[in-house]
Amino acid sequence: MTQPRSEPASPRVAILAYDQLATFEFGCAVELFALPRPEWPHWYQTEVISFDSGPLRATGGILISARQVSALDDFDMLVIPGWSAANKVIPAGLLDAIRALHQRGGRILTFCSGAFLLAESGLLDGRRATTHWRYADGFRQRFPATDYVDNVLYVLHDQLGCSAGSAAGLDLGLAVIREDFGYDVANSVARRLVISPHRQGGQAQFVDTPILPRQDRFSATLDWARKHLHQPLGVDQLADQARMSRRSFDRHFRAATGMTPQQWLISQRLTLARGYLETTADDLETLADKCGFGNALTLRHHFRKQLGISPSQYRQQFARSASMQARSLAPHG
Repeated sequence: MTQPRSEPASPRVAILAYDQLATFEFGCAVELFALPRPEWPHWYQTEVISFDSGPLRATGGILISARQVSALDDFDMLVIPGWSAANKVIPAGLLDAIRALHQRGGRILTFCSGAFLLAESGLLDGRRATTHWRYADGFRQRFPATDYVDNVLYVLHDQLGCSAGSAAGLDLGLAVIREDFGYDVANSVARRLVISPHRQGGQAQFVDTPILPRQDRFSATLDWARKHLHQPLGVDQLADQARMSRRSFDRHFRAATGMTPQQWLISQRLTLARGYLETTADDLETLADKCGFGNALTLRHHFRKQLGISPSQYRQQFARSASMQARSLAPHG
């Protein structure tokens, strides 16, 4: 007798509640990962947990009750919706649980000041991280072993994600949903939130400093480049578009994005390629031309280097996932 094919398990998510909980960040985490979405099979199974005994106080005098735990063994992902940057009293066992979750391949996301708690675990040592621009100096001083990144909305690498300000947690969450469920699902979640599915830019636009004309030209150049990714863009061409010298443009670009212009172009083209792989049946040569890679060989090289699999494997994996979702939605009888 043929055994039924096993369906993928729903990711199990824990949202960390704590005393003096940041209500807005908490609400963002709940909206992203705890809101039921029956239209999408294998959606996140989410629970609010705490390492403190309740009830817990939140912004605005709200009291929150959460299941008290002593470990994270039941979960695949932890969301830390903020943390008191000055708080040095960490519940017993919490840091060990965070390290254990990451060691077994679990994902950990922080919103805004939540990066302080993750940094306390040591997992951010030698890794890129960010937090709200108001806390940047304090974060650098407290955690000098972390590679702090300015002027980004979020950082997501090696199963660790940090968002900048409070609302940037939505950007980070949507990036994770894109990784787990694909572009169509992430776009659907974004529409329900009435936000852009992929917001561009960094924190500099929100810092309490004057915006210089040069910064406006730089931002406009990035927007122009995204619309012309199918063309063989060069860094000199981008610098000319921004009306900067090549040297000044390179310096400004790295300060604003944390990467070189060439790295940024490759990243943007890979994002475009992933969308085409999920939504079209174009052969790789056609797809490479649409994304500005020039040929399939270059596309394969960068795809495998950045994502660890080939474009064909990515398309097959996405097709299998979509097929399983369709079977789950089909009527039974």
